[in-house]
Amino acid sequence: MSDLTLTAAATSHGCGSSSCQCASVSAPLATPIARINGVALHAPGQSPDVEALRELAYTELLRQQAVRQGLLPDHAGPTAPEVTEAGRLIIEAMVDQQVTSPKPTAEEGQRYYDAHKPQFVVGQALHVRHILFAVTPGVNVQALAVHAERALLELSHKSVHPERFAQLAAELSNCPSSAQGGDLGWIGPDDCAPELARELFHVQHTQSGTGVHPRLFHTRFGFHIIDVLERRSGVEPAYEDVRERIAALLTLQSRARALHQYMSLLVGEADIEGIALNGADSPLVQ
Repeated sequence: MSDLTLTAAATSHGCGSSSCQCASVSAPLATPIARINGVALHAPGQSPDVEALRELAYTELLRQQAVRQGLLPDHAGPTAPEVTEAGRLIIEAMVDQQVTSPKPTAEEGQRYYDAHKPQFVVGQALHVRHILFAVTPGVNVQALAVHAERALLELSHKSVHPERFAQLAAELSNCPSSAQGGDLGWIGPDDCAPELARELFHVQHTQSGTGVHPRLFHTRFGFHIIDVLERRSGVEPAYEDVRERIAALLTLQSRARALHQYMSLLVGEADIEGIALNGADSPLVQ
């Protein structure tokens, strides 16, 4: 059948007669089946969401690798089998054996400490108030950002009245703290979203000063206007006090890189249909 015939067959509806009611009925589009090396990840007609499909794909990649290693029996069916708990343990043991990562050296730990000292400060806290412009389903994010920028511009003006922040928080903020003029009280790095904690506590240029921050903070919740009212600087521990913590962190990072390389190798060697994969997306690397 030619490409033109295929196109016509895909776009025509019903028998083609103008007097037949079937001409107004559209044929449903079939959901393509994702496959790893020819093995279907789901049955015809099923439509797993993207995350579920990726998890199925990576599980099947690992299952097939275990079969090639002689660790699991082969599967003759057209659809990928569900991996049992015993099978998962075998796969985990296989990965542990095949994926090796170097242990961090003392020199690497010292370099990480020197480059990330604010991350290890203890006892630091900020008295903060904010205005949250929440990103909710269906919201026009660009228009919301413009709205937030206008409010920030007003609050950044030198002649702004001291009470204006609380007024705008009560009028605009989508956070319950709006009832208190946006006041969150004293917070530490563990009291807020990680992306906000990074900007407020771990980035060097934010380690001093008070007042309205000159730019919006963007987190998973939306856009924030941040006003630092008071600051407790905290204490910076010596490297020896956090050496083991840094070693554990670097070990996790090293293993994540090794797992990424391993999964990328499996992805590169496989014949993959109906889904785009990247080794970094694997649940093993999360």
